[in-house]
Amino acid sequence: MHRLPDPNTLFPNGYGTTCFLKNAITAPNIQVGDYTYYDDAEDPTAFERKNVLFNWPEFGDRLIIGKFCAIASGVRFMMGSANHRMCSVSTYPFAVFGGAWEENTPPHLSQLPFKGDTVVGNDVWIGRKAVIMPGVKIGDGAIIAAYSVVTRNVEPYTLVGGNPARLIRRRFDEALTEMLLKLRWWDFKPEELAEFLPVLCDGNLEAARAAIRAKLEE
Repeated sequence: MHRLPDPNTLFPNGYGTTCFLKNAITAPNIQVGDYTYYDDAEDPTAFERKNVLFNWPEFGDRLIIGKFCAIASGVRFMMGSANHRMCSVSTYPFAVFGGAWEENTPPHLSQLPFKGDTVVGNDVWIGRKAVIMPGVKIGDGAIIAAYSVVTRNVEPYTLVGGNPARLIRRRFDEALTEMLLKLRWWDFKPEELAEFLPVLCDGNLEAARAAIRAKLEE
């Protein structure tokens, strides 16, 4: 067996623009799976600082990204504390400026709308400069078109795009989608995955379908 990529390596190839993202994360509320990469010609290791906006762990929401995701340059994740209070007459964040304003208003974070965790599944491709809004759930195998603004949940194995992002098409028919979700190839052991790669990269979907069916029946 040839050498297998090490998921614990920061820079997995010689380009210097791509990093396995989990190895560049320090925030306690950001979780990234093995082999998910971020690509940026300037500094891919700055993802946590430049691409996860308004991340205050004390607010309570998390960013969870699965395995084998491809995240293009400039993708932004907006965390929940980017919001403003919307339950009152004014949305202005008086409390953050201190003094009498802070004394006469409720704690800032306590009044912000809470959208929950932002969750990206496995084998998701997010195109250049797409924006993912707080609390969005993106299913396995989805594709987010470049420059999209994702404001609502995205189903597995669909292609969405636009502002706000809308369904463009489903990648596969229902039967193949269900088989892929059951297969969960991203959880294969490294050696098993390497042997199965010809199936995952086969442009003949009928041949791939047959191989996946056979794998599920093992």
